Amino acid sequence: MNLNFSQEEITFQNEVREFLDKELTPELVNTAKRTSAVFTEKEVAMEWQSKLANKGWLVPSWPEEYGGTNWNDTQKYIFSSECANAGAPNLIPMGLAMIGPLLLGKGTQEQKDYYIPRIINGEDYWCQGYSEPGAGSDLASLQCKAIREGDKYIINGTKIWTTHAHLANKIFCLVRTDSSGRKQEGITFLMMDMDQPGVKVEPILTMAQDHDFNQVVFTDAIALVKDRIGEENEGWAVAKYLLEFERGGGVGGSKSLSDIEFIKKLVDKISSQHKDTSFIDLYSTKINELEISAKAIQYTSLRILSSLRSGDSPGPESSMMKTLVTDLEQEISELTLEVIGYYGMPFQDTSFGTNEPAIGDEDYRSIAGKYQNLRATTIYGGSNEIQRNIMAKAVLGL
Repeated sequence: MNLNFSQEEITFQNEVREFLDKELTPELVNTAKRTSAVFTEKEVAMEWQSKLANKGWLVPSWPEEYGGTNWNDTQKYIFSSECANAGAPNLIPMGLAMIGPLLLGKGTQEQKDYYIPRIINGEDYWCQGYSEPGAGSDLASLQCKAIREGDKYIINGTKIWTTHAHLANKIFCLVRTDSSGRKQEGITFLMMDMDQPGVKVEPILTMAQDHDFNQVVFTDAIALVKDRIGEENEGWAVAKYLLEFERGGGVGGSKSLSDIEFIKKLVDKISSQHKDTSFIDLYSTKINELEISAKAIQYTSLRILSSLRSGDSPGPESSMMKTLVTDLEQEISELTLEVIGYYGMPFQDTSFGTNEPAIGDEDYRSIAGKYQNLRATTIYGGSNEIQRNIMAKAVLGL
């Protein structure tokens, strides 16, 4: 089996590298590196999104008529890997990786024509209204209510853990339109404006003092019937389709491999500073184990991408990838924190534009905050316990 790139693929790899050398500025890389939050700062992510959109490389997996690249799986792998290796900022997924693919798969032509260009050019910045104070992993228990009045819905209720709701101008929501049947029935999928009198956003700070999450309270908020995706009371099927993209999108493993390279860099730097080569020996086995796991995830995600080319949804593999990737992210963050020792104890300011000096090496700044924030990755998007139940049912038939 030949695992080497073909000459055509090497040419494409060089093209990607040339683009990154030209467009990925040191300011973007440094700001992304010092971010401890789960999501990149909006200003940084949107600047990078604009550069990719101008090049036509923003949404490689989308159909060509909506901005896709028609790249094969190897090209997607190369692009993802090169971006990770270069330290490119993560893109915000709510528009590009969630509502966008959902609209392409389930939306009306009118919805596609209106919303897709606005997602690509950044005119619409989306957040997701799924979880509620009494409905997290058991999402079907949601109670946020919508009553139809003519060509609109009147919405009352609360959503929680809504990422970037304080920055978004649009939200896609699951709401309860009928309570007479099973809890999975009577749910409807709606899109609506955040900038209206009936929407109140209340901040939730993380233990790392980052403001990513919010509680959103709807009081007679309005969503238009034309902004419903799917039929009324059939939103559960729509939501499951979207969650597969949230949990399984992209080429997994590339970012993890980049993070592992960062650990190697830290170990080498600290070993050199203390003139103690045993420090490298102490961590080499664990680093190698993490690297093997990241490579395995990469190959699995490429197989999933291959199935998507034929129009399939990710299926139960998305639950598997969500579980594997988030478990690995936490293991990597734990080892990184262990490597820097007591420098992981003090609070470090990682806010956008901060002029506070780092405590210790600049590379240490975001490590503790990332460790704290990544505790949530095995919970949001459906907890890993729920994902294992999905795999047991869909794959093993249990």
